Amino acid sequence: MTSAAELPAEVVRAMTEWRRDFHRHPELGFQETRTSRLIAERLAGFGLEVHTGIGGTGVVGVLRRGASNRAIGLRADIDALPIHERNELRAPLDHPRRDARLRP
Repeated sequence: MTSAAELPAEVVRAMTEWRRDFHRHPELGFQETRTSRLIAERLAGFGLEVHTGIGGTGVVGVLRRGASNRAIGLRADIDALPIHERNELRAPLDHPRRDARLRP
């Protein structure tokens, strides 16, 4: 499987909603408690081993296959940037006093 087009439609819809939710609730660096909690919950729901509190708010999900010790690491930034956007394309924020945007 290499693209969203190959995933079941309900999975694509769920993932799209997760992304939109994260963007509606931006959290600045080392303050991503809600985002980290949601990511950890979803990873655990997929059956992954989950480690939280890495570097403060980091999350690690471990996917194992067989008895191999080989691994691949995937990394993503989850913090928002403290910027004020001047366009009409903004998604509504649930935290209007916190003007932060997630990195694209």
